[in-house]
Amino acid sequence: MNELTIDYKAEILKLKKELNAVILAHFYQVPEIQDIADFVGDSLDLSRKAKATDADVIVFAGVHFMGETAKILNPNKKVLLPDLEAGCSLADSCPPNLFKSFREEHPDHIAITYINCTAAVKALSDIICTSSNAEKIVNQIPKDQKIIFAPDRNLGGYLVRKTGREMLLWDGSCIVHEAFNEEKISRLKSLNPGAKVIAHPECEEMLLDKADYIGSTSALLKYIQTDDAQCYIVATEIGIFHQMKKLVPGKKLIPAPPKETPECEGCFNCRFMKLNTMEKLYLCMKNQSPEILIPENVRINALKPIERMLEMS
Repeated sequence: MNELTIDYKAEILKLKKELNAVILAHFYQVPEIQDIADFVGDSLDLSRKAKATDADVIVFAGVHFMGETAKILNPNKKVLLPDLEAGCSLADSCPPNLFKSFREEHPDHIAITYINCTAAVKALSDIICTSSNAEKIVNQIPKDQKIIFAPDRNLGGYLVRKTGREMLLWDGSCIVHEAFNEEKISRLKSLNPGAKVIAHPECEEMLLDKADYIGSTSALLKYIQTDDAQCYIVATEIGIFHQMKKLVPGKKLIPAPPKETPECEGCFNCRFMKLNTMEKLYLCMKNQSPEILIPENVRINALKPIERMLEMS
């Protein structure tokens, strides 16, 4: 078959049937991948879908830690990722060896760890959380129990302010959510009377202080559907706009400007998420590779805090 004439959508759907595969895609994927996926969601929703699927093959159009999570939950299923280089700056900010040492320095703390981390870091944690359920999980921890929150300092700081709990924060962050400029957002809001700023809690505190609503990707999508404003300045990765435009076609959606130049779309475009393409999705299904593999001892230890998260959610 000539690579230049491949109908990727048709071939992917054909392979999906042949492999008895399910395609999971994060909200930050390119539109054509979101449109062909069986399920599109945030980390928590996709984790649940991965656990519940009866497919033989899970094709995860996301980043590496998401594929690992699917494999942790489904050890007997083949988990494919279109591009193994699709990593995560936040996960990279928390190397397992350093996190292990950090935990050993604070033996009286439990570790609540954001799902945006490697399988090895999950295996060193007590409870995993997502931006959707983090506040709920923190509020279930006894008041006298000391907490480490890793790896996102911005989400951790937001939770400290929301819950009133003191937590020891790992110093990690997402390069996308730290790219926004709160002063430019304020000016943009003044140019659009009635506009509301909505932001992901991975954003910096100064920006969150200016937000009218803060929530996970799925929460942001729900908010714009139920809220009565007609214009939103959106501070998260630009991939979410595909679903937003479908859900509220009559509303005005404005990407929050980055710190560099307003034209710098790449500053709020996750380069890791965008490594996945329709061609790579097709090839990974055709070749059944790259495959996510995790040492069994790591998988078992990482499964425990994920299952605890699902129970507490």
